[in-house]
Amino acid sequence: MLVAIDGPAGAGKSTVARAVARALGFTYLDTGAMYRCAALAWPRDVATLDIAFDGDRVLCDGEDVSDAIRTREVSEKASEVAARPDVREALVARQRALIAGGDWVAEGRDIATVVAPDAEVKVFLTASPQERARRRAAELGADAHVVAQELAMRDQRDTGHGRSTLEPAPGAELLDTTGLSIDEVVQRIVERVRQ
Repeated sequence: MLVAIDGPAGAGKSTVARAVARALGFTYLDTGAMYRCAALAWPRDVATLDIAFDGDRVLCDGEDVSDAIRTREVSEKASEVAARPDVREALVARQRALIAGGDWVAEGRDIATVVAPDAEVKVFLTASPQERARRRAAELGADAHVVAQELAMRDQRDTGHGRSTLEPAPGAELLDTTGLSIDEVVQRIVERVRQ
């Protein structure tokens, strides 16, 4: 079974997807980490990168890059690199190969629309722009106003290359996480999966 969780930056996808995977005993696929690895290694050919996951650790060519890929600079570069059709093609193919067997919770911008439109459970997480900026600013230790401006630009850039990342896929459950705890969001998704 595949649980596909999409949504804009700062909506809580990674935190929620990781927790849902733990609750269900599924494997978690952090597609954003794959794009961040591509950004970190840029301009190297993405198809030659060995990206792997070891629990919560992200490995690129055998090196633990878990912290290195979470910086603001790599986040911004990842959004730019993801706009390249060759990068998207290589990583989408790799993501499809990974989720082809077993039980997965995969999160990203377009899992249910591009990577796996046949996912059994599709969820689109969102939150108010203010809440998204507050969360991301807390994560980065940055100013919420500056982060809000960066998120707005990123949303525009992420949607501008032949795909819409700000709209749920057909059949996806829209879940606004503004004002909800992580546990409440996870519980709702787990209940949907078990149905």
